[in-house]
Amino acid sequence: MKKLIVALIAGAAAMTAAQAQNLTDTQPHVYAGVGVSTAKNIQSDDYKLGGKIYGGYEFNRTWAAEAGYSDLGDHDAANGSTKGHGTYIAAKATMPINDQLSAYGKVGVQHSERKFNSPAFSLKDSDTGAYGALGVKYQLNQQAALTAEYERYGKEKDFGAKSNVWTVGVEHNF
Repeated sequence: MKKLIVALIAGAAAMTAAQAQNLTDTQPHVYAGVGVSTAKNIQSDDYKLGGKIYGGYEFNRTWAAEAGYSDLGDHDAANGSTKGHGTYIAAKATMPINDQLSAYGKVGVQHSERKFNSPAFSLKDSDTGAYGALGVKYQLNQQAALTAEYERYGKEKDFGAKSNVWTVGVEHNF
């Protein structure tokens, strides 16, 4: 069984290396991705995991437009529970470092909501404002990439997840 796993990993690595061709002449295309995000909770001062889905259109290797949705995590505490999410639309500028690695920045507009529910009362806080992100992307092959980014969803909130979000994910080019 161990030999089979090693053979599968070696085969996948060889295929990835063979497909990681020169990506400098990419044509305009659509891409989509999923990720795992985490944001610190204001009340409990701990991090909760959430999910992210996004998609975009890459005009060339430098410019793209992107939209996404992030679940900012749920938190249960003795005095109540919080839930949060955010959506965004942004312009994306990418700077290739080499054929596989690139750095990018995103600037746009976001809308985020936080809800707090307790036995005594409920609160809702929403914010529409600036969105920004900085990240890196490692292109595995022509279709798949790994991403890691820091995102900022507007101003700081009074409860629930903070506006600072860390995300790691995978992206697929169509």
